[in-house]
Amino acid sequence: MPTRILIADDHEVMRSVLRHLLDSHEGWQVCSEAKNGGEAVAKAADLRPDVIVLDLAMPIMDGVQAAREILKSRPEAVVVMFTLHSSEQLERTAAQVGVKRVISKAHNGSRLLSVIEELLAERRSQSASGSGQIH
Repeated sequence: MPTRILIADDHEVMRSVLRHLLDSHEGWQVCSEAKNGGEAVAKAADLRPDVIVLDLAMPIMDGVQAAREILKSRPEAVVVMFTLHSSEQLERTAAQVGVKRVISKAHNGSRLLSVIEELLAERRSQSASGSGQIH
């Protein structure tokens, strides 16, 4: 069963690039895309993806608000923020709501791939040990 990923970004070109990048990774499948935070919350509830990649600056609901809502009902989901607006303050705020990592869009896509791989490996390792928590 492939790892299912939801992409949420208000820019269509960015969603397209992310879809291509993530779908090209063996064992991963982008199950849907959202163009705003509200749509991301609804699709996360309906589709139950394993990984959610959120932009910060989106209409309706920003990435932090969307993460908060998604993680209320899906605490096991791996939520990563991929944004132009990376800062230490954002990293602290995002971590408080349960976002596993904030990655700057200034990095190339391989950084996003490696972070998702790392977080999924941690989740598998912790599930095997019984703790179920990613730190």
